[in-house]
Amino acid sequence: MKLDPLHLVAGLLVCTLLFAGCTTTTTPPPATSGGTVILTYTKGTGPMPTLLGTDQIDGYIAWQPFVEVAPLARIGKVLVYSGDMPPEGRWKNHPCCVFTATSDAISGSPDMTNALTAALVLSTRYLGDHPDESAEIVADWLAGKGNFTYGDISVSSVEVLQRAFPTVKFVNEPTDAWKKSNLEFVYAQRELGVLTGSLKNSTDAETLSLLFDSKPYDEAKAMIDAGRITTPAPAKDPVGIGYLMSDHHAALFVAIKKWQYFNDTYGICIKPRDTTASRPDVADLIVNGQKVAELKLVPGDAGPQLMQLMATGNIRYALVGNPPAIAAADKGTPVKIIMALNGEGSGVVVSNGSPAKDWAGFVAWANERSAAGKPVRIAAPGKGSIQDVLMRYALEASGLSVREG
Repeated sequence: MKLDPLHLVAGLLVCTLLFAGCTTTTTPPPATSGGTVILTYTKGTGPMPTLLGTDQIDGYIAWQPFVEVAPLARIGKVLVYSGDMPPEGRWKNHPCCVFTATSDAISGSPDMTNALTAALVLSTRYLGDHPDESAEIVADWLAGKGNFTYGDISVSSVEVLQRAFPTVKFVNEPTDAWKKSNLEFVYAQRELGVLTGSLKNSTDAETLSLLFDSKPYDEAKAMIDAGRITTPAPAKDPVGIGYLMSDHHAALFVAIKKWQYFNDTYGICIKPRDTTASRPDVADLIVNGQKVAELKLVPGDAGPQLMQLMATGNIRYALVGNPPAIAAADKGTPVKIIMALNGEGSGVVVSNGSPAKDWAGFVAWANERSAAGKPVRIAAPGKGSIQDVLMRYALEASGLSVREG
């Protein structure tokens, strides 16, 4: 996070599954304009500000904090955040990133898995209670509290993160409704031809069984409520944890940077070997004063890369978007989704030169450009990604067709 333009939404919107927080399904209006929008896939979100700033694209859909880079750099404006994208109400509280583990880690090292899950749950609570401090911690991790720089574009990482944090909903509980909401992305990936293995024709019940194991979350919550974390047996070898350079994975960064607080308050912490490093790569999991594992912190460029590392045994745990986890499980990678990390947290950015001030204005602009033979070009981070699915839904629900290029 291949095929000809798809009528993705027409098939997907007939599903009666509702997202958490959504009170009604919305059937898109029939296509009336014949307008076309070009979707361009980039490798992740990193190139997007540069492409927009040099007029190679007209806009992009990305996860935070890249959404907030554009207005601060004065190269674009936020058109709409993902929770408010069409069809109305469909994407409110939509799932995004998840905490995953190999099946072997869950069954073979249950206490270790439960402890790591507990550490992330406690960290999520902390960043919810201390958003400004947490935004600075993430800015330090991602950019050493310096600037995000893309060619001639440079903006304060702290300012970007402070703007981004309120648009991300940091949640953990893997409720039944949340699990079912992930099925929308399974349906979408089927339409996109991404799923060709065990999830290609699975029933919803089979899909949920294959994708999820929330027992570590239940055990972690029980330990937190009881005020005592079970000390795992020490791991003989280093344990790899993968993550992406995104504020969506703030729970990991905050857990590490605030290790002393979590150690003193809850008896569990992820202590970096180098406490002065902005972005440490080795840490120790300490429970009740005992070091139980050396953790290798492995950043990835995109979710599929992390899933490949998991498939080859290089990491046992990963913070990742749900589509890469779904695709990996489909291909036979022994990965399970334990819990949520966040909801929403993406958005659509358009150039300052765009006349669009809202989604209705975007549709009118896209129609006008299409009629003139110069379709609007929007970048997305990858085929079948959350952002790709969101954009396809919104475009086709608004009577616009999609062309890849």
